[in-house]
Amino acid sequence: MTYKRTAGTLAALCFIAGCVSIHPELDQRSGDAMSAAKNAQTLNPQVRRDPNAVSGIDGRPAKEAMDRYVDSFKSPPATTNVINIGGSLNGQGGQQ
Repeated sequence: MTYKRTAGTLAALCFIAGCVSIHPELDQRSGDAMSAAKNAQTLNPQVRRDPNAVSGIDGRPAKEAMDRYVDSFKSPPATTNVINIGGSLNGQGGQQ
């Protein structure tokens, strides 16, 4: 009976040990790289504190620009033929 109790206690301790964080300093810095990348790509990170932050074009030109942008994906641009003079695709200058 004591063997089963000891084995059960040992198994429970092994399962609990799997939940323990081995590197707590890494958990404290989780997400730092993502925040740094987001801040590096943001023009003005403090824009929410500026009441006059909105600047740029008016509503109608902005809507027309967005409409043109959306319409550009409806029909793909025409393809162009490229003439390769003095070379070949394999880089051997026409020799095969």
